[in-house]
Amino acid sequence: MTDRGPLSAVSPLDGRYARYTDPLTPYVSEGALLRARVRVEVEYLVALADLDATPLDIAPDERATLRATYEEFDDADARRIKRIEVDGTDERPATNHDVKAVEYFVRDALPENLDADQWIHFGLTSEDVNNLAHRLLIGPAVEDVLLPALRNVRDALADLAREHRDLAMLARTHGQPATPTTFGKEMAVYARRLDRAIDRIETATAGLAGKLAGASGTYAAHHAAYPDVAWRAFAREFVDSLGLEFVEPVTQVNPCDDLAALFDALRGANAVLLDLDRDAWRYVSQRYLGQRADADETGSSTMPHKVNPIDFENSEGNLSKANSDLEFLGEYVTTSRLQRDLSDSTVKRNVGAALAHCLIGYRKTEAGLAKVVPNEAVMREDLDANPEVIGEAVQTILRREGHTDAYERVKELTRGRRTSLEDFYELFDDLDVSEATRAELRDLTPVGYTGVASELADDTV
Repeated sequence: MTDRGPLSAVSPLDGRYARYTDPLTPYVSEGALLRARVRVEVEYLVALADLDATPLDIAPDERATLRATYEEFDDADARRIKRIEVDGTDERPATNHDVKAVEYFVRDALPENLDADQWIHFGLTSEDVNNLAHRLLIGPAVEDVLLPALRNVRDALADLAREHRDLAMLARTHGQPATPTTFGKEMAVYARRLDRAIDRIETATAGLAGKLAGASGTYAAHHAAYPDVAWRAFAREFVDSLGLEFVEPVTQVNPCDDLAALFDALRGANAVLLDLDRDAWRYVSQRYLGQRADADETGSSTMPHKVNPIDFENSEGNLSKANSDLEFLGEYVTTSRLQRDLSDSTVKRNVGAALAHCLIGYRKTEAGLAKVVPNEAVMREDLDANPEVIGEAVQTILRREGHTDAYERVKELTRGRRTSLEDFYELFDDLDVSEATRAELRDLTPVGYTGVASELADDTV
């Protein structure tokens, strides 16, 4: 095949799901990484010029020209860097080294009459550039793309919680009929869980940290060239200027504990949505939730009547894949043989894929929530068919009235057998209680036994 479009993509992320993952392209594509590397090299060169110790001087207009190399970076620039790396140019042979290719690209972009070739990448190791570039991309990818998508899901859950705060439904614990709840309160549970997960992601993103310490983390080359410069302070100021926290001491590599924390926070949010996806699937299966059907959409290739919960299923699959990748990444990037090995380099190139699976999952969950319609009739029918769930309330009220055998009386009536409200009424008639208490017991119904569920939904949203 000669077509290099979505149908020939090796990964579904750039093929079938490209329309969902496209918002991540400016942050986690190869071109984005090249642009971020150029930014680090340019800003480092400018920072060197601001040191009194160096003879380097870059005028304001020259700084603007240099910064334009990453601010106006386009596909042609990315292709030139790859050509420098892979094929070479008329000026020099192929570098077979991605960061060195970026260095040469910046050299070629220097303003005319600016003698600064020797200062580009001065004293740096590739990881000084790469660790900063990756974080300059991952942070905004999470802040600008993933978090808004998560907040959309949270808002959809809050809307459902608010709208259906009073809609009673049968709860199930261990898969068995249990104390009733409301649909709104159950959605509020997920909204609040997702709120906390979002907070953790925001904290982890704000904590992304960078290093700039040379080949073994000792600033050796910098110190050898200019022993009187406070290179540790310079490095801290430079990393801070990029909006990252500063990490020290390090080996050649950034320890990546910050990335591991972020990946773990994303896994936490994904776990909440996986739980939601599976519950929503079950609610659809038991007809608690209907789904708005698209008249033009095919539900099943052979059964025309079906409206499948495909959005929740698709979300579940993508979030499961994302969490598998995130767990692997979190474990891998935090280890390195001695002061450096290169195995993490190829692994880090897959961070974008993990984030892409997250994004697909978030958007699919949001789409699923937009389609569901609670089926009040089915919920009420299920409540009416399981009157034994008021047994908890009955025995608790009787305990209040001093009946030490309350639990046993209700257990004898309900355990392992179908029970009707009439059976409860017969029990109430046999009890030694006041008429007021008897009336209180007779007023109990499954649909009315939801405690403060509505209040909990309100307080959450």
